[in-house]
Amino acid sequence: MGTNARKILLGLLLNVMFVTAALAQGSPKPWPGPIFDAHLHYNDDAVPIYSVGTVAELFRKNGVAAILANSRPNDGSRALFDAKLPGVKVVPFIRVYRDRDDYGTWFNKPAVYEMIVAEHKRGYYKGIGEFHIDGVNADTEGMKKIAAFAVANDLILHAHCDEDALERIFAHTPKARVIWAHTGFFTPLEKVEALLKKYPQMWGELSYRHDVADASGKIDPAWKALFEKYPDRFLLGSDTWVNQRWQTYPDIMAQYRRWLGYLPPAVAERVAWKNGATLFGLP
Repeated sequence: MGTNARKILLGLLLNVMFVTAALAQGSPKPWPGPIFDAHLHYNDDAVPIYSVGTVAELFRKNGVAAILANSRPNDGSRALFDAKLPGVKVVPFIRVYRDRDDYGTWFNKPAVYEMIVAEHKRGYYKGIGEFHIDGVNADTEGMKKIAAFAVANDLILHAHCDEDALERIFAHTPKARVIWAHTGFFTPLEKVEALLKKYPQMWGELSYRHDVADASGKIDPAWKALFEKYPDRFLLGSDTWVNQRWQTYPDIMAQYRRWLGYLPPAVAERVAWKNGATLFGLP
């Protein structure tokens, strides 16, 4: 190798080392504190593969100290709640899906409302959902009755919905409290901010909002600014709606911890833990 080639190679190596060092210095430490997983399913197809003990170990290893549990049917949530998992607070929600046939039709089925009322008599549920609803379906009598029942019984709604349905729910039930699943998936940040300002009883849950950070965990500046402006209005979630999400549970939590590290510690603590803990009265 000639002298010039060696100089070029050395220059490239030094450049790589410089960039690597700069990236390392620019990457903060991941958030080390507890996480409140505010969107977790323990559905009937997960139960035979992931025992209560197995999921409890997943929570422990990933620093998850509380979960918002809902399942299809509600047996899974009850199993997690009844297990009294060590170190993990289970906040159970009533799911509207008794089976897959209820998808897309639950809001038109009086039996679903009756099931919710019956489940609520167990005395420990904190909300209703996650349920899927879009547009004018949020104005059906079934949805209105469920929203009114939630308000009357101090329950929170967990809505996977578009912006139209969200606004309709607040229009007919202005005292509702709503966790907006996925914060609208692809809703532009300007619209998210407008909705946060308009509806102080709405919280954005962040599963599947892949635009919050890049693959390395570096947070998007616009999202960072929004978290700092509304630090008490966001929640994290795993959304274990299929078993593949259970398989990648450690990766999901690790990604959250990476981008939380870019936030001021007090803001990171609110998003990761305190917002959920405050919402549900946890110590």
